[in-house]
Amino acid sequence: MSWFSYGYEIRGRRQEGHLKVAFVGNENEIARVFGHGRRKAIEQRADVLEGVVNPDDPRMHAVEAIFSTWGMPLLTEKQLESMPKLRAVFYAAGAVGYFSAPLLARNIHISSAWRANAVPVAEFTLAQVILSLKGYSSNLRDPSRQQTPPAPGIFGETVALLGAGATGAKLIELLRPFRIEVIVFDPFMTADRAESLGVSKVSIEQAFSDALVVSNHLLDVPETVGLVHYELLSSLRRGATVINTGRGRTFRTTDLVQILQERPDVTALLDVTDPEPLPSDHPLRELPNAVVSTHIAGSIGDEVLRMADSAIEEFDRFLGGETMHHLVFG
Repeated sequence: MSWFSYGYEIRGRRQEGHLKVAFVGNENEIARVFGHGRRKAIEQRADVLEGVVNPDDPRMHAVEAIFSTWGMPLLTEKQLESMPKLRAVFYAAGAVGYFSAPLLARNIHISSAWRANAVPVAEFTLAQVILSLKGYSSNLRDPSRQQTPPAPGIFGETVALLGAGATGAKLIELLRPFRIEVIVFDPFMTADRAESLGVSKVSIEQAFSDALVVSNHLLDVPETVGLVHYELLSSLRRGATVINTGRGRTFRTTDLVQILQERPDVTALLDVTDPEPLPSDHPLRELPNAVVSTHIAGSIGDEVLRMADSAIEEFDRFLGGETMHHLVFG
């Protein structure tokens, strides 16, 4: 039996004033993410409205904090006007862009568990990086074991990360025990930040030409859409692997397909794609050097509990009048 089956350790005390709290959003997702004692831990800290509450419920008038996860609704102006006491939303998931604007406009705090969600992505990518440096995928698809280019292995090899945000930084930390040179393309990373992470900041061209493994962790913003194109992919080293656990739109899919067709020595490990999901007859599903998983790098199964824990820790800071660590800003 795993540790979380025994229930979440309840810390902190119920606050004077009996803060009113509601769970809002998708009932099934809330039950899953706030299971194994997580909801009970919140109930020990505040007066929690029963069940999952509809935003139009009159009881929302007294609510000061909302807990939610995937499926959080975009609250309308009318609904927000009916919640005059709402001060904070604790979102046990990652991206908040689709619902955050009206909340931030009213100076309602939003705390997101995006850093917690970055942990399983980094762990998943670490496994793929290590196996790629050993030439695992190319070895498996060559039954004769004669045509596969010999992989150089892990020791002293170069890995390039696109992006050094929460996931990239966590992956750098996980790679640290290995004798691997990590280079990073991130236009927002300063020289001081690169030094603190122990990595070299490089151009995107150098990232693709120098590394045996290139792993994408860039944000999905207009500037990164289609950033990885044919010329960059064509500069990959022999036997190289590209990993995408970030966003599918960062890669120009038609260019990626063309390179994989032209260069059977290159491998693509894709947990995200553009489009997503891929049509059943898409070329990426047929190419032997493309491995497409179904967006499993992020929090799945019991990993979602880490995000609830992050939200509860933030709630404790909120109750204690402390600065929250994972606030979202407009």
